[in-house]
Amino acid sequence: MREHVAAALEAAALAGASYADARVVETRREHLAVRTGRVEGVEHGESLGIGIRVITDGAWGFAATADLSPDGVRSAAREAVALARASATTAREPVRLAPVGAFTDTWTGPCEIDPFGVSVEDKLTLMLAADEAMRAEAAVRVSAASMDFLHVRKVFGSSDGSLIEQAYTESQAGIVAYAIGDGEMLPRSYPNNLGGQAVQGGWEAIVALDLAGNAPRVGEQAAALLSAAPCPAETTTVIIDGSQVALQVHESVGHPTELDRVLGDEAAFAGTSFVGIADLGTLRYGSEHVTVTADATIPGSLGSFGYDDEGVPAQRDYLVRDGLLVGFQSSRESAPTIGRASNGCMRADGWNRQPLVRMTTISLEPGTWGFDDLVADTEHGIYFETNNSWSIDDRRLNFQFACEVGWEIENGTLGKMIKNPNYTGITPRFWGGCDAVCSADHWQVWGIPNCGKGEPMQVAHVAHGAAPARFRNVQVGVGR
Repeated sequence: MREHVAAALEAAALAGASYADARVVETRREHLAVRTGRVEGVEHGESLGIGIRVITDGAWGFAATADLSPDGVRSAAREAVALARASATTAREPVRLAPVGAFTDTWTGPCEIDPFGVSVEDKLTLMLAADEAMRAEAAVRVSAASMDFLHVRKVFGSSDGSLIEQAYTESQAGIVAYAIGDGEMLPRSYPNNLGGQAVQGGWEAIVALDLAGNAPRVGEQAAALLSAAPCPAETTTVIIDGSQVALQVHESVGHPTELDRVLGDEAAFAGTSFVGIADLGTLRYGSEHVTVTADATIPGSLGSFGYDDEGVPAQRDYLVRDGLLVGFQSSRESAPTIGRASNGCMRADGWNRQPLVRMTTISLEPGTWGFDDLVADTEHGIYFETNNSWSIDDRRLNFQFACEVGWEIENGTLGKMIKNPNYTGITPRFWGGCDAVCSADHWQVWGIPNCGKGEPMQVAHVAHGAAPARFRNVQVGVGR
């Protein structure tokens, strides 16, 4: 892999590139799914190739190939240079890159037990046991379990002098029970919806989830939702669980603080942002309880790495501090527009895609509250748990989220179950209503392996640390 990178950089320089970088990426994937007592599918996939970026005549060029012969690599490098020259004829201004050091390094993510070394039979046995346990409830007519595993090894080199090798493994699993009755089909998921929880780690992370042990509770709650009261339509106080806060951060803080969106360079796939560069240091994004960080150094997070796909070291940076907008997620190209160095947010979802500004681990920092104390301090409201659906406009300003389940809060006590709970808001107004965040004891990093952006669309694996939080004056209702 190192030889391929060296050959690409040499060929790009000989063809006239003033800057070049190359990434050789090797991936291995496995997906398993069970549905209502049957194996729905077992899939395996592998991929290997090289992506080459260059700057020639002040413009970008990119080419990629799965032909890793010497001629194939050199041909791709020359193609990237030719595309850059063509792009230069229409460029408005030359590309400027923020400086970065030259690094020779290796980085490996955590993994105790290689999940690809665990037999398919053992994985399916665990999933089928959880699937069966959910259907102990007669109302649960449909059930599902899934697992996904990914191993990535990549080598990055640049004409700035970096040569970096990285490797990591991701593991994900989850279950969902669907209760059916009276014309309704209501889901209940664990540990989260859309495939469950995803982390950097191995089979040990799957075992820790205890899918079969949690399955009876999931089935019971799904069945109970059928007779639960609908969510009232009112303006009230809400407490949102950590997994839903994570998605709220993703959609209404993570995306609008991507600097390429702010600059108007990314508008194709639900792009742009309500935030402008002039808002940096002045916009009141939320209350003083709202501090949001971008941190690529948290062990076990999907958003962690040693270096991004431009060779910028992983780092921790503030996006919102005590409610004030103080930073953006940037690249080497975009960072100079705000007078800063890149904070290392450029990643691609494979060897045949160019890096884009992508979230790392974007987190709402923990507060000081215990969860029980927060409920006890709430006279009237609703506790929301586990996302069911979401909608937000392209500028990431107006949104609507529905959750799988809610519970009434009356006089500081969790009361009856609520089905189809929904809440809506406007981003800075919503975060401005945050008056409490639970402590680090309740804080958890939630993996989101399905973040789409760009054309052709790239799917990034990102993450968000969050704890339950309370918001005042929120409009709620029935999400159906």
